[in-house]
Formats: sequence, C-alpha cells, structure tokens
Amino acid sequence: MAGTPTYDLRGLKCPLPVLKTRRRMADMQAGDELIVETTDPLAGIDIPHFCHEDGHELLAQERLEDGHRFHIRKGATQSG
Repeated sequence: MAGTPTYDLRGLKCPLPVLKTRRRMADMQAGDELIVETTDPLAGIDIPHFCHEDGHELLAQERLEDGHRFHIRKGATQSG
C-alpha cells in the first residue's frame, strides 16, 4: 500500500465517487493500483460493485471513522 496513489473523493456524493474513480482508472495501466477515500455512505456498496462490473480487483476495503477507503488494482480489460 505504501507508494500507492490516493484519490481523495471525500465530500462528494453518489454517483460522483464512482464516476470519478472510473475516469481516473481509465488513464491507468492494467495492474496499477489506486487507493480511493470517500465519505459517501453509499460508496461501501457502489465502489465494490463498480470494481466487479469493470473487471478491477478490490484488494482491500476499510471502514473509516468518516467514510471508506478502497484499495483497487486495475484489471486487464475495462468495459465501456
């Protein structure tokens, strides 16, 4: 996890965390990792669903005092 870039999406409401994560990951190479932090209560459902639908690996999901943190590895292919 050390050295993995963190994408701070705290303060954004659904659907922005997923939309912004999808856009950010589109510019990444397969196998690259990203940590996403969000305060959106729905992100605990939305981000794992996004990873499954777009073929990314959710390496870790952590509930924080004020939100969630997700560690995602970009998959080899991306739908869309």
